Amino acid sequence: MAETTRRWVLASRPEGKPTEGEFELEESEVPDPGSDEVLVRTIYLSVDPYMRGRMRDAESYAEPWEPGDVMRAGAVGEVIESNHPGFEAGDVAFGNLYWAEYATAKGNQLTHVDPELAPISTALGVLGMPGRTAYFGTLDVAEPEPGDTMVVSGAAGAVGSVAGQLGKLSGARVVGIAGSEEKIDWLTDELGFDAGVNYREEDVSEALEEVCPDGVDVYYDNVGGEITDAVFDRLNVRARVAVCGQIALYNAEERPTGPRKLGKLIETRACVEGLLVRDFESRYEEANERLARWVNEGVIEYEETITEGFENAPAAFIGLFEGENVGKQLVAVGEHGG
Repeated sequence: MAETTRRWVLASRPEGKPTEGEFELEESEVPDPGSDEVLVRTIYLSVDPYMRGRMRDAESYAEPWEPGDVMRAGAVGEVIESNHPGFEAGDVAFGNLYWAEYATAKGNQLTHVDPELAPISTALGVLGMPGRTAYFGTLDVAEPEPGDTMVVSGAAGAVGSVAGQLGKLSGARVVGIAGSEEKIDWLTDELGFDAGVNYREEDVSEALEEVCPDGVDVYYDNVGGEITDAVFDRLNVRARVAVCGQIALYNAEERPTGPRKLGKLIETRACVEGLLVRDFESRYEEANERLARWVNEGVIEYEETITEGFENAPAAFIGLFEGENVGKQLVAVGEHGG
């Protein structure tokens, strides 16, 4: 085992889009696990859009990081040393750890990962937080029904790609909005979406009028901004909108104000509901079991964009805001022997 570990800290708060200059790579001694703690060697590290919100000095549903803090992230790794009865050396575990090559955590804050069930990286994607977010956001909040037209923004991401497939399983006609022809082809040719809109190449309002001629019954919103404005114009009576993310606005220093859209809700009597996956924590096992079965049966497919090298974690995170990833964005930190 190495004697030192590298870790990324937030050097300063970003103004607008993050740059690599706001991250600092430090080196320290590998920590010793304390009472009931486990030492984990990181194999895969997750980077997610929500992290941008934690870089702000503002109240939100999660505490902001302070400059000098080690960045936190979902991670999957190998247990190196354990002082907790539920883990032993060689186990694979998931937890909310750090942007670090080695980290300690209380054993009751870690979850076993079964390498026989699926590739361990899926614990950060389709069989992890993004998959569960899509599961509850689609089936409990948006509730697509047979014959509905469902639109998913950010459809080629880790959440949107699963949400759209769950919409298809529910009998809806699904339209995905994404930022390249490659992504649109993946959605329609591989995942079974019925149509796609390339927001970089098409006028979204005009495209939606063509591909959703009968309006929109369900909208799974991962992006906000002008794309969501365009979808709102197509909402049908009693439409359901699940607001999962607003990545188009995360880097805005001042919240842009556009045409007011709430009047559309009077006309349509639509329901708009925000979504935080942790509200469904008591049902995680249900989601995990169903998603794992669907993945192993080939009912739900997934993609991962894996950036090699711990030193490239900031670049992988910044790439999320350029739409560089297809499916779940991960950083490969170390080798997995199993």
